[in-house]
Amino acid sequence: MIEEVKVYQISDFEQRELIPNSEVCFLHSENMTMAEWHFKPNTSLPEHSHPHEQVTKIISGEFELNVGGKTFRLKTGSAAVIPPNLIHSGKAITECHVIDVFHPVRDEYR
Repeated sequence: MIEEVKVYQISDFEQRELIPNSEVCFLHSENMTMAEWHFKPNTSLPEHSHPHEQVTKIISGEFELNVGGKTFRLKTGSAAVIPPNLIHSGKAITECHVIDVFHPVRDEYR
């Protein structure tokens, strides 16, 4: 049996300002969460960790990612995989469009 495919229009999703100078919307599947972020320049993401594996893809812009005390400069087309429970933070150097995918689901963002 073929599983049902669900198609969404992301522009229909509620935009939230979880961090000042940013907007994010979330799409949840049974096993994953996708976050689509838009950051204004110089927006900082505070240091944090979570038990989810995270894949971050820079759609446009330049973003500084700090993971476990090591800094990575991500640009349009770059991607990073952040293992679970590692302390990380970030800063949008320019205006940025970023996609994060988390496994398992981030229930706190439902």
